[in-house]
Order: sequence, then structure tokens, then C-alpha cells
Amino acid sequence: MPPPVRMPRAAALPGPALLLGAAVVALLAALAFGGGAAALLLGDPGAVVRFGLPAAKLLVNLTASATIGCLLLAALVLPRGAASGRLLDIGAGAAAAWTVASAATGLLTFLSITGLPLSLDEEFGAQLGFFLTSLGPGRAWLTVTLVAAAVTVLCFAVRAPGVLLGVLALAAWGLTHLAEQGHAAGATSHEQAVTALSLHLLFAAGWLGGLLALVLLRPLLEEPALLAAVRRYSSIALVSFVVVAASGYVSAEIRIGSLDRLATPYGALVAVKVLALLALGAAGALHRRATIKRMADGRAGSFWRLAIAELAAMGIASGVAVALARTASPVREEETLGDTSAAALLTEEALPPPLDLLTLLTETRLELGWLLGAGFLLAAYAVGVLRLRRAGAEWPRRRAVAFTAGVLVLAAATNGAVAAYERQLFSMHAVLVAVLFVAVPLLAAGGRPLELLRRAAPRRSDGSRGIGDWVRVAADSRAGRWVRRPHAAGILAAIVLLAALTPPVLRWSVAETIGRDAVAVALLAAGCLVAAARGRASALAPVIAAVASAGAGAWLLGSDALLLADWYGAMGWGSDAVVDQRAGGAVLLLAAALPLAVLAGARGAGPRAHRAGAQAARISTPPSSRSVIR
Repeated sequence: MPPPVRMPRAAALPGPALLLGAAVVALLAALAFGGGAAALLLGDPGAVVRFGLPAAKLLVNLTASATIGCLLLAALVLPRGAASGRLLDIGAGAAAAWTVASAATGLLTFLSITGLPLSLDEEFGAQLGFFLTSLGPGRAWLTVTLVAAAVTVLCFAVRAPGVLLGVLALAAWGLTHLAEQGHAAGATSHEQAVTALSLHLLFAAGWLGGLLALVLLRPLLEEPALLAAVRRYSSIALVSFVVVAASGYVSAEIRIGSLDRLATPYGALVAVKVLALLALGAAGALHRRATIKRMADGRAGSFWRLAIAELAAMGIASGVAVALARTASPVREEETLGDTSAAALLTEEALPPPLDLLTLLTETRLELGWLLGAGFLLAAYAVGVLRLRRAGAEWPRRRAVAFTAGVLVLAAATNGAVAAYERQLFSMHAVLVAVLFVAVPLLAAGGRPLELLRRAAPRRSDGSRGIGDWVRVAADSRAGRWVRRPHAAGILAAIVLLAALTPPVLRWSVAETIGRDAVAVALLAAGCLVAAARGRASALAPVIAAVASAGAGAWLLGSDALLLADWYGAMGWGSDAVVDQRAGGAVLLLAAALPLAVLAGARGAGPRAHRAGAQAARISTPPSSRSVIR
């Protein structure tokens, strides 16, 4: 048995101190280099506000990261016990600091925008109240402050693992709510920029906060609990690195546009962030290849030294990131104005070219979240199959092909021509609905992902719950078993489909990024419930869903009333929007026929398969044994 892993208790202190110190130094240097805190010619709020506002934002990012990191480890890495309880106490303290920092940032933002001096009189309070409750930036910071305060209380009050996931989701939403306050809010590709920044903030927070939580928690953990926590965090860090790198590239592409602009102050600061990211990637690779193995042998010193160096690199990246939000982008203002047509004003994007066979094959629209999600699904499925094969078990190739096809169709639909046109043409929105509700679930269900999860990812033995354990808990719960019943799955799917086509939800899904993603996830989940329905009356689920789809399609085909006339009717295609809506109705009718056709084929193949199996059993059974079997 290897000796216990030891790290001096004093080493828990330099980590956070080095993180904060590196972040502050990097922030001040980047502000001086990029001019982010330069005095304004008109309405200058003063040096205290000019430097205090980015400093407060830096504290918001660091404290929010610490909070999310503590919650992440408590929910997905550590078993319930004294260590996780202590971690939640640390998270509560970080959330309290997040609350104070967010409130200070809201106040400094008000002073920066208005140029007013800080005062305690009634008029100043009235103006501040109006800012916090009526204007976008003020409401955003008020919301984040309230979320941080709620997370503070919940970290003290909650210990149940299931509720912790909800608290983690609340904290993550509070952090990503800040994406609207960065450069992304004014970018030409507004939604892509906001999505990229949201993913960047969230996964960077989990990466930084998780490592910080490990360092702070180290004195309370001994081998093997510490080694298990480090290995689990290493997987989280790998996923975070991929997402941070991809989202950072997309954000830089939007805000810089061409390589020659890397020579600008903004481009130079982006280059510093890239170098820090590469250093962190190299450190992560070294962890996975060497230092974790040394840690298992009782030689933990190199791991913790490298971890503290990583915190310093993360601090540099955090400081530069805040300064970037205050630095002028090299993309000129006239480049961000773009199209001023009705379609562009509604969707914040230029109208795509007229739809034909060529554009159907070539037009794309990047949806980074869906693209990364598809990639991670394929990677997780491949890892599961490889684990089974290494264990000597078989996994049918047709299942892997079916699941891969389903995920590829998902990626193509959410990033290809369907995504490029679905906001401007109802017919293409109906195609997206049909793909998410019918095509992808039918293909994915053929891959039996839950069965693969059960076989390839054994339950943890220390009482903690990883993602696989949480999926099993949800599937095996009373609610999980109930929604998989055919009648329940069919009714829920029908409700989701019909609700997605009602004017309020339809407007939310085409006008707002969060609305589109939420409706898409709901449709995909509902379709998967139908495809995975089991039981004696399993045919009931696809029949109910098909009836709902056929009914909606028939109504759209026969109706002269245009859904969202002020949206689809104002796009300026030069064609009748009602005709396009009827085409969408035809798509939904075809979507209703597909699961019924698959069901009929399965019903027809069932008896034949049963007869073939019985015949094979008779052939393979020795004659001397048949009398016994009879």
C-alpha cells in the first residue's frame, strides 16, 4: 500500500494568494497596455471608477469561479461527508464574497455610465434605483447579486446531493448571465458571441474553481479519497480545456476578424490569453501522463507544485480577460452595424440567400453549444464501447452506427442550412422540429446509450455520484420510471410538441437564444422518451406523438392565419409566408408518418425474428435434449 499523500498545510495558502496576485498584476498591466482605464475626454468618472470597475469585475469572476468549483466537486466528485460539508462552507464564503463584489460592480457601473459622483442623498438613490430596476446593465447586475446571495444561503442550508445540482445550476446561470455585459452584447454575430462567451465563462469557472477547491480542501483528504478526487477533476479539466479553447477561438474570430489585427492592443492581449491557455493545456497533459501516477505512488509534491503554477497561469488569464472587456476591439464600428433591413433588425443577422438546393447544401450557422455537445456525446459513446471491448464484452456494431448517425444528424441540423434558415422560414423551423422530435431520437434509441452506460460505467463505490451515476439515479427514480411508461411518454411528448408551436413559445424560440435552446432540448428529450418507451403497450407512445404531429400539420395546412405575422411576414423574402407555413405543416405530417412506419416495420419483423430464433434454437439443440426441453 502506498504511503499517504501529503502536502504541507501551508501550501493551501500560496495557491489562492498566487491566483489573486497574478490576476491583479495582469489586470493592471493589461489595462495600461490596452488603454482600458484611460481617462475619458468627456464625462470621465474618475480614476477610482475607471480602475475600480474592472477590479470589481475581476473579483466577481474569481469568487463566482470558487463558488462553482466548490459546488461542482461536492456534487460530482466527493462523497457526502465531512469533506464535502467543509467544501460547501468554503463555497458559501466564496458566494458571499461574490454577492458583495457583484453589488459593488453594479454601483461602479452606474457611476461609470452616468458620471455622477457617489452621494448619499435622495436624488442619487432614486437614480440608482431606476438604473438597477429599469435599465439592462443595472437589472443584470441586480440579478447576479440576488443569485449570489441565494447561493450563499443555499450552500449553508443544503446538503442533499440532488438539491446541490440545482444550486450548481443556479450559480452557473448567474455567472453566464454576465455574458450580455461583455463585448459579445454588441457584436455583429450577437447570438454566437453570447453563446461563446457564456460557455467560456462557465467552463473556465469550473476549471479554475475546481482546482482551487482541491487545493483548499487538501488538508482534509487522505489517500485514496484525494487521489480519486484528483482523477475525477482531471476529466472535468480536460472537458473544460476543450470548451474554453473552442469558445475562445470563436470569440476572438468575432472580435478580431483577421490575423493582421493581432498586432493591435486587443489582439496582443488575446495572444497572452492563448499562451496562458496553451501552458495550462501542457500542464494538464503532464498531470494525466505523469504527476497523477507519481501521486499514486506517494510522490505528490510535483503535482501540487504544478497545480499552484496552474493557478498563477489562470490568474493571468483571468486578469487579461477582464481587461479585454474594457479594451477597444479592432473591428471598426461601421463593421458591426451590418444590415438594417427588417429581417436584420428582428434577428440581428442578415437575411440569408434565397433557399435552393445549393444553399441547402452549403449554408451554415454555427451553434457552438450544440456542436460541442454532439462531439462529447460521440466521444463518451466511443469510450464506453472501448471499455466493453477491453473487458472482453461485445457491443453490436449496428448500435454504434445508429447512435453515431443520430448525433451527426443532430449536429448537421443545428449547425447547417436548417439552422441558417429556421428563424426566417417557418418551413425550416418545422424541419428542425421534426429532426429533433423524431429523426434524432429514433436513431439514437437504436444505439441503446443507457444500456451502454449501465454496462460500461460501473457505479462508484465511495458514495459519490458522477454524471453516469446521476443519469442512472434519474432513470431509476419513480419519476424516471413513470415518464418511460408509454402513455405518459406519449402524452408528455404531445404536450411539448403542441406547446412549441403556440405563438408565445414559438416567438421565444425564434427571437431569443435561450428560448431556442430550451425548446430544442425539450423537443429532443420528449422524442427520446417516446423512442425509449418500454412496456406491454409500447406502441402507444409513438401513436400519441404521431397523432399530435399529424394534427398540428393538418391545422397548418388548412389555415390561412399566419403564425407570428409580424415576424415571418416581415422577413422580406418576396414570397407568400402562408404558403411557406403550409409547407411546414406538410413536414409535420411526414414527421408523424415516420415513427408509425418504424413501428409497423418493427411489429412485422418481430414475429419473423421470433420464428427465426426458435428455428435456430431447434437446430442448435441436440436431438437427445429435445425431449427434455419439451
